[in-house]
Amino acid sequence: MRREWPGDEAAIARVTDEAFGQADESRIIAAVRLNDHAAISLVAVSEAVIVGHILFTPVSLEADDAAFRGLGLGPMAVLPALQRQGVGSQLVTVGLAECAKAGCEVVVVVGHPNFYPRFGFRRGSAYDLRSEFDVPDEVFMVAELRPGALAGRRGVVRYVSEFNQT
Repeated sequence: MRREWPGDEAAIARVTDEAFGQADESRIIAAVRLNDHAAISLVAVSEAVIVGHILFTPVSLEADDAAFRGLGLGPMAVLPALQRQGVGSQLVTVGLAECAKAGCEVVVVVGHPNFYPRFGFRRGSAYDLRSEFDVPDEVFMVAELRPGALAGRRGVVRYVSEFNQT
């Protein structure tokens, strides 16, 4: 596991396209990189080959009282041949640790409701938070990296603009 390096772009796009079966997510990653909106970008490497990737970008919570910042997890991708072997779990675990080291208190994700809760994610609606995207309640989740970080906060979570350009 390591940070993304210059020159990793094509391998990350390949992993992401294979994992998702389309290029929408890799286009988002490229646009995020171009606009310098990648807060944390990590790759999983096996035998000198990139086999997984996770991206964290800034998000903002538009609340009645004040704006609050956190990070959004995603896209996260693992080569199909290596899925269900712990690579994704390692990416999430290391990624959340990096977010905490960077001072981030809250991470949100739109993802699989049977995968992310094991890392401390709960439905956003439990905190009275909702995504700007029209997604089912069970797939929009939030993790407090500092317990109580969301106390008294509620509102709409907004992603960087690149996520609206697919």
